[in-house]
Amino acid sequence: MTVPALSSPDSGEAFASDAAAQADFAAAARLAAWRRRLLPFGAAILLLVLWQLSVVVFQIRPFIAPAPTAVAITLYNQLGMLLSNLLPTMIEAIAGFVVGNSAAILLATIFVYQRTAEEAFFPIAVMFHTIPVMAYAPILVLLLGNGLEAKVAIAALICFFPTLVNMTRGLRAVSPQQMELMRILSASPSEIFLKLRLKSSLPYLFSALKIASATSVIGAIVGEWIGATTGIGALIIQATYNFNSPLLYATIVIGSLFSAAFFGLISWLERYFLKWNVSQTG
Repeated sequence: MTVPALSSPDSGEAFASDAAAQADFAAAARLAAWRRRLLPFGAAILLLVLWQLSVVVFQIRPFIAPAPTAVAITLYNQLGMLLSNLLPTMIEAIAGFVVGNSAAILLATIFVYQRTAEEAFFPIAVMFHTIPVMAYAPILVLLLGNGLEAKVAIAALICFFPTLVNMTRGLRAVSPQQMELMRILSASPSEIFLKLRLKSSLPYLFSALKIASATSVIGAIVGEWIGATTGIGALIIQATYNFNSPLLYATIVIGSLFSAAFFGLISWLERYFLKWNVSQTG
């Protein structure tokens, strides 16, 4: 009795072709990932070189625009002092981030379940958001004093509105079919909120949190401009008044690095918690 062949040469060639195509696709994906990582670094190096050449060629005075090498030397020589001033700004920004976003999430939840509250208070939130931060920052300092509370309040207010808008939209981003299914399954209101509404709002929430991670740092620095003896904002004012441009630029670099690291942390948390949402994490 002859045993039939399990596979033909053609099927083997097709399998090998598919494996080669998959390997090529994986290699192309790795190349694209490295390209996305290296291009920003290449562009940054190019800008630094152009900056250095501009200072040398046009003989720009140091108190107007220092050379990148002077900024790097200042960063190296005064790193300890810069980091000690970064610490209070970090505390203010993180505390404001937590307070502002927590209040926005709570109010968005109220808006979703109480339309009357939204109709009454959302226009007020919009009007308050249109006020420049430099306008209400002195008022908060007068009300709360010149301590930590005013800086945290400014940082919280500046990142409150984007989270409120995105969270309200996200909690409502539920299809009627999903709601009907939850009702058929006799889900309680808390189960509908936690398992349906909250999950559907996470992509919107993380989009707002990434914005807030940067704006909270801005709010903390602005609060320090109004009145502070330590912090990145206070150091920026001191360096400006003393015409110490290398220190001014070095302070800005330190603040920007913290803001970028904060943004990166929120982005990592987004990828971790939203693995199911390819469009957001891919």
